[in-house]
Amino acid sequence: MANRTDPAATSIRGTNPQNLVEKIVRSKIYQNTYWKEQCFGLTAETLVDKAMELDHIGGTYGGNRKPTPFMCLVMKMLQIQPEKDIVVEFIKNDDYKYVRILGAFYLRLTGTDTDVYRYLEPLYNDYRKLRQKSPDGNFSLTHVDEVIDELLTRDYSCDIALPRIKKRWTLESLGALDPRKSVLEDDFEEEEEKEENEQDGLEDEPTHEKDYYRARSPARERERDRRHGSLRYRDRDYDKDRDYDRDRGRGRDRDRDRERDRDRDRDRDRYRPRDEKEYGRERERDREREGRERDRRDKDRSRRRSRSRSRDRKRHARGSTSPRRHEPEDGSTREETKKEKKEKREKKEKKDDGTDHPDPEIAEANRIRASLGLKPLKL
Repeated sequence: MANRTDPAATSIRGTNPQNLVEKIVRSKIYQNTYWKEQCFGLTAETLVDKAMELDHIGGTYGGNRKPTPFMCLVMKMLQIQPEKDIVVEFIKNDDYKYVRILGAFYLRLTGTDTDVYRYLEPLYNDYRKLRQKSPDGNFSLTHVDEVIDELLTRDYSCDIALPRIKKRWTLESLGALDPRKSVLEDDFEEEEEKEENEQDGLEDEPTHEKDYYRARSPARERERDRRHGSLRYRDRDYDKDRDYDRDRGRGRDRDRDRERDRDRDRDRDRYRPRDEKEYGRERERDREREGRERDRRDKDRSRRRSRSRSRDRKRHARGSTSPRRHEPEDGSTREETKKEKKEKREKKEKKDDGTDHPDPEIAEANRIRASLGLKPLKL
């Protein structure tokens, strides 16, 4: 029941006013503690007190997208739908800047195109600072005129999709809005009038006095000479650079034309029709080239064959057709031959380690040294 729209509220843009906020953001607001505790039972009169307590603006922030109190109060205004006069008073409030932004945001969501431009454009002249909460939870500095410009030119603000409005020049062409007049135009007009009056006063002065104050002032003459000298040198440098660029451009164009003519001649020679004699000579050269390649391949093949034959003859001369080792002539097998070699190697190693020494003490010492990896004693 607490989240229902006021039964007396009218539909905005053909839908429930609370539907102007996306469903996900709306559900986050309904679950927020500030909405349940501070926004329950608020009316158009008591809403002002809560708006005066605001100290920052923003949409949702943090990992769980928690809504700010500013968003909760915007949702409450959509729910109770205050009268237009109350919203206008919010916007015209000069003492509390967050109350002004709250009213401007609500009018941007629910107001007509003409009312949006009529009431929000004067806020471009408000340059007061605002604290804005970013989606990551940190605070940043902004200004009232920047927020107003975001409301009038962007499609999203504070995680809410803003309704589309017509362009200002469209409303001006339809006659719904007057051309916008900047506040600075009065200052410009005053400056122009002052300059015109100064010029008229100088023209009314006598000639000798005008020359004395205008042309004969040493400081003014030095300033004028310095300014004219700088302009003269700047123009001279500009003319010099322009001439250099023009000459360089001409040289570049000349090189480009020469390269284009060379490519054209090369293409013409490439695709020029050839006579029968030239065609026959090319055929003959190709045929000779193929014959030379064929002879070279035949020579390589014959050389490889002769080399393999010579290796076979050498192998037969040794009495074996296989590159493997000869079998022992006494008829013993290869395993026996390997065993004999191993026994000979062990005997040799045994002799080398000094364990077969005739002196038993030296033999025992050599066995100990052999186990330790040391050289044997030779006495």
